Amino acid sequence: MITRRKTRQIAIGNVKIGGGAPISVQSMTNTKTTDTEATVAQIKALQDAGCDIVRLAVPDMAAAENIANIKAQVNIPLVADIHFDYRLALKAIEQGIDALRINPGNIGDEERVKAVVTAAKAKYIPIRIGVNAGSLDKKLLAKYGKVTAEALVESAMEHVRILEKLDFHDIKISLKAHDVPLTIEAYRLMSQTVDYPLHLGITEAGTVNTGIIKSAVGIGALLAEGIGDTFRISLTGDPVNEVKVANEILKALGLKEYGPTLISCPTCGRCNIDLPSIAAKVEKRLDGIKKPVKVAVMGCVVNGPGEARDADIGIAGGKGEGLLFRKGEIIGKVTEDKLVDALFAELDKIIK
Repeated sequence: MITRRKTRQIAIGNVKIGGGAPISVQSMTNTKTTDTEATVAQIKALQDAGCDIVRLAVPDMAAAENIANIKAQVNIPLVADIHFDYRLALKAIEQGIDALRINPGNIGDEERVKAVVTAAKAKYIPIRIGVNAGSLDKKLLAKYGKVTAEALVESAMEHVRILEKLDFHDIKISLKAHDVPLTIEAYRLMSQTVDYPLHLGITEAGTVNTGIIKSAVGIGALLAEGIGDTFRISLTGDPVNEVKVANEILKALGLKEYGPTLISCPTCGRCNIDLPSIAAKVEKRLDGIKKPVKVAVMGCVVNGPGEARDADIGIAGGKGEGLLFRKGEIIGKVTEDKLVDALFAELDKIIK
């Protein structure tokens, strides 16, 4: 049982962050925010995959001015990702954005910061402070000699103090790096420093192949320690993959129910059926099923039903045939070519 770190609670639209709320999954569109049709389509695809919050890049005024058009066609909270230009934050707030990702120390003098904070307060819009190892302030690099966990936390706290001075506390914090041990250390330190909600991430993690591993290790380790209230998996390519991976991490830690769980053995010399092919077919047919069922694909009858006895439904291979079982109890025997169809016929009964 994972004991969650106690934090303050904020809300992004209708999604609560921290304070014991379920850990939320975020992603970011890679469409142009000025392209309403493409952006709305991607947001809906992300939501269908199990995303809770979506971030939009707002690089210029044209993007900021299109936020209302996008919001009118979706029903998921949206975050404006803004760098340096406070006017973009003001326009995003005017357009009805649900949250901002902007660092107050980078948007100009105190009057500009105050303008953003005043507008955000009026509409109960939280601000995420996002510190990135790749853009750490030169004075902190000089102080610490390199990027360290302490440097990341100090950078974040500089921004936090600016907002706190203006009596603004609807804050969440991220401390991202592509270095996994550094990221873990930074979040551990920050979790001991403040009680604001933390947004987890391994930034620039890479492609689906390597990025999933780095993200699962880094984010999974922190979540297992009870650290983290919301997070994004950063992968090159289709952001829908980010959402699926994020939810699988939560599922693996027992923090969320998310669709089917496939139990599949690694095979050994006792295996007499084409288990890799069968497992791939089962995995493909499970895609799209929402019910949290456990499905087992085991290589032999020696250990299969027993090892996967907690599976709702499963198959175990023999020589050119296999056993069909439910909760460890054998319910039938079919030839290898009919195993997958027989499995899903029984699964349909469970789902219905």
